[in-house]
Amino acid sequence: MKKVLGMGNALTDILFRIENDDILSKLNLTKGGMQLIENTQSEVIKSHFTPGSATMATGGSASNTINGISKLGIESGFIGKISDDEIGRFFALNSLENGVTPYMQKSKTPSGHCTILVSPDSERTLCTFLGAASELNAGDINQHFFEGYHFFHIEGYLVQDHDLIRTALKMAKDAGLITSIDLASFNVVNENLEFLHEIIEKYVDIIFANEEEAMAFTGKKPAEAVRDMAQMCRIAVVKIGKDGSLIQSGTDFYDIEPHQVKSVDTTGAGDFYAAGFLFGLANSYPLEVCGKIGSLVSSRVVEVVGTKMAKETWDEIAENVRLLTQN
Repeated sequence: MKKVLGMGNALTDILFRIENDDILSKLNLTKGGMQLIENTQSEVIKSHFTPGSATMATGGSASNTINGISKLGIESGFIGKISDDEIGRFFALNSLENGVTPYMQKSKTPSGHCTILVSPDSERTLCTFLGAASELNAGDINQHFFEGYHFFHIEGYLVQDHDLIRTALKMAKDAGLITSIDLASFNVVNENLEFLHEIIEKYVDIIFANEEEAMAFTGKKPAEAVRDMAQMCRIAVVKIGKDGSLIQSGTDFYDIEPHQVKSVDTTGAGDFYAAGFLFGLANSYPLEVCGKIGSLVSSRVVEVVGTKMAKETWDEIAENVRLLTQN
């Protein structure tokens, strides 16, 4: 069976449910936004909640995708950077417990983490301390990491370090891997547009983007954007939330219907879509089926707070995937 390797910010998610949005104003946070903070600010935010009220799980966009792929039954690995502290040890151990082989580089800077405040309407406000995660660099990447793998997935949040991305993607292509990137955030796309075009046209086989990211990347709405993106790589995917997703490869186009569920927390929805999609590709399923698996996995993660789903949920997903692939 094919194996998937990922690379991204090694972040531990620390989630808190909030009763109303008043605390966001009190902390001067923009609802639904993502803001980079210092470790001291993270401690201030956490001080507003009772000890033990947090839900912790391995996080970061690519890490979520890789953990999801592993839970679906595909061997996987993850490249990231942590410190030898409580949060870093949690990240490495939780990755192993999820079946992911960690290729963790070490730093003396505190491990990165993302404090997530989940509003009653399921909107999430992210406060990210990158810490050690942001120190991953081209010198940390070794060609042997890619041996035995067939797919390589990265998150767009890493593109600020152009040398890191170029080095990793070139090594992956030299090793014969199929490469994919999740564009991560419309502001990341806006700030790195020229570079993203360069690496996608040169090294990337699969692009994942949501509606806002696709607009930032192409200047067009989803149906036109996915066509433009597919001219730059083998497969383009545009996720449009409650309206499903669009897939284009060459002249083949698929409009994937969403699963209707009650959303509790949208954390990781796009990441787990990519997990389901790449799982499908690793099993050589048709693109339409890959999209349906992505939609299925994504729909289940929004029903829980955070990205940690119970074994029973993964068992249900596996059964639904079996039914999907039999048709």
